[in-house]
Amino acid sequence: AGRHALVTAGPTHEAIDPVRYLGNRSSGKLGFAIAAALAREGARVTLVAGPVALPAPAGVTRIDVVSARNMAAAVEAALPAHIAVMVAAVADWRVEAAGAKLKKAKGAPPPALKLVENPDILAAVGHHAARPRLVIGFAAETGNLIANAGAKLARKGADWIVANDVSVGVFGEDATHVHLVTAAGTEDWGAASKASVAIRLAARIADTF
Repeated sequence: AGRHALVTAGPTHEAIDPVRYLGNRSSGKLGFAIAAALAREGARVTLVAGPVALPAPAGVTRIDVVSARNMAAAVEAALPAHIAVMVAAVADWRVEAAGAKLKKAKGAPPPALKLVENPDILAAVGHHAARPRLVIGFAAETGNLIANAGAKLARKGADWIVANDVSVGVFGEDATHVHLVTAAGTEDWGAASKASVAIRLAARIADTF
């Protein structure tokens, strides 16, 4: 109780032009459920949310953002925190956006989109001078789930990684199958609703403090 928890949730949208964007299928459901569960555990929760159509959980301070750079700035502004739970599916790249809508010309080749790497928000928090005591990242993988999550744990400076296999189509669904990966080993939490995963994770976080 009384701890400050910073949670990110949802996708990011990276503008191609004033009309179009690059995005992903993240619904934000799991991140919002985790924010709600942490608030029920007594934490003071800041939720940085990408563009999703979900109501703000009760007792949570919500900050809405669109792009990865927006989210990185909001996360930086929200620190310090005791706990960081980085659930958002942040776009790895952004486009050098056009100022006007790109027009399709008959017979002309499609425009080349130049991609630029986005800030790595989890790594920034994991290696921050004001690093939270507990940093939790999420890994959405389509193969080599545990190995990739373990590598991410070390590379990003996280304490825990919650890994899920998205090759089976969990984006937008109400259920998921996660593994909790830590330096001590891996736990298979089995298939469960996102709400129950959130409650279990919040309880584990509370036990840590």
